[in-house]
Amino acid sequence: MHPPAAISFIPPHGGYRKLKSFQVAEVVYDVTVRFCERYISRTSRTRDQMVQAARSGVQNIAEGSAASATSKQTEIHLTNVARASLEELLRDYEDFLRQRGLTRWETQDPRSNALVAARPQSADDVAGWVSAHAAPEEFAACSANAALVLIRVAMALLARQMKTLEAEFLQEGGLRERMTRARLEVRARQNRDGKPWST
Repeated sequence: MHPPAAISFIPPHGGYRKLKSFQVAEVVYDVTVRFCERYISRTSRTRDQMVQAARSGVQNIAEGSAASATSKQTEIHLTNVARASLEELLRDYEDFLRQRGLTRWETQDPRSNALVAARPQSADDVAGWVSAHAAPEEFAACSANAALVLIRVAMALLARQMKTLEAEFLQEGGLRERMTRARLEVRARQNRDGKPWST
């Protein structure tokens, strides 16, 4: 007689590259690196802060996904850190526009909706979109606003992701609870079959 299928208390994890939040945050990171190289002085602390905030958004999504194998709490925490990093980055782009007297698009600006509808997959896609929708003298303002649009998309996706993670935690519990359930199920099988399965 064959033993029953193995009981696993470690859920699937690490598939962050398939997360929409990661995909958009990665585009934001690449866009930010290019933006800072072009528009922010190398001697400015803001340049490093913007790049690090964008990188933190991407990295914490990835690390949170990997950590989900053993700690749903850590995944939730790191996902929230990613969202906070993007919030910081959003403020930097808003400051860039404000300090230079450049117009910030409203949330329902047709250009915002057009960029979202274009679903850019890379920094090249965003650069191409900006070139098609702005005159050369408007590139800085359009690029900053495009970054803001994508940051808001990433943050909205992370907010939705947080709600899903919270619901999963409330329903399934953490690693210790899953381990306990798995152990109880093994014992129940052993009792039902009259003897423990040999290893």
